Amino acid sequence: MQTHLRGRDMITTQEWTKDEIDTVLDVAFELKRQRALGISHASLRDKVLAMLFFFTSTRTRASFEAGIVQLGGHGAFIDSTTTQISHGDTAKEMGEIYGRYFDGIAIRQCDWGVGNQYIRDVAAASRVPVLNMQCDHFHPFQILADLMTIIEKKGDPRGLTINVSYAYAASYQKPMSVPISLILLMTRFGMNVRLTHPPEFNLMPQYVEQAKENARKARGSFEILDDFDAGFKDADIVYPKAWGCMLTTSDLQESAEISKKYTSWITDEQRMALAKPDAIYMHCLPADRNIEVTDGVIDGPQSVVYDEAENRLHVQKAVMALTM
Repeated sequence: MQTHLRGRDMITTQEWTKDEIDTVLDVAFELKRQRALGISHASLRDKVLAMLFFFTSTRTRASFEAGIVQLGGHGAFIDSTTTQISHGDTAKEMGEIYGRYFDGIAIRQCDWGVGNQYIRDVAAASRVPVLNMQCDHFHPFQILADLMTIIEKKGDPRGLTINVSYAYAASYQKPMSVPISLILLMTRFGMNVRLTHPPEFNLMPQYVEQAKENARKARGSFEILDDFDAGFKDADIVYPKAWGCMLTTSDLQESAEISKKYTSWITDEQRMALAKPDAIYMHCLPADRNIEVTDGVIDGPQSVVYDEAENRLHVQKAVMALTM
């Protein structure tokens, strides 16, 4: 267990060692047990977390706000439109000033080509840890919750096959931060990772190369497929979700039109039957029901989406407790 994490930023899991990730998981499981037993764990008494949102949220705000309170602190919700950011406050100024007011800064900024750099610029100026609540590149806390859930449901992840797949969605052109973060973390834990997507929906090549290297070092595997059904075959975990084709076009309307070519990429009972009989269905939520996934799957016995959502609370508490 690593004990030197005070003050560390969490922008991507790729910048933490596997030992450090194992420490996060150890603490998350312990905090989950303590909550289940009604044992107080107010290790961050009098600490305050700034939660700066450029995008709306259901799970992220609720789990961070509940988590910091359960740790004995307070969460300050800040909608970016209520600040002076649009009137000239730079990322440096937000880091310098909020780093003096608060004990930690959590940011959600998913604008393509902007979000990750903004978070890094705030972190460079901040004297307190900066936590990435999702950007255009990464969604680290979602993926930590995903790994925690896989361990709960499947035990040791080494050797398990996970299909990280594109799926069609009509709502909007979603960020690619979840699939990027999935292929980066799951390859580090020795899993056999499949990345399945149509040709227009490539992920950022530097992260694909990192995933390949992670798999080599962890003695797992990494492969890229373009056949939706093939991705499901004999998988232990299926994780199909939508993302936009931002590397093909920067025009979101054009991206939406390209997406319409793949309306058949929906997770239904027939596709689930291609996976192993005890395979689990995962999704970060929200899902476009009966477009991205059928009700029968997401509400069915193989779905673990609500346990997965709960685990956001526990991994976030673990990272806050270790870093703040």
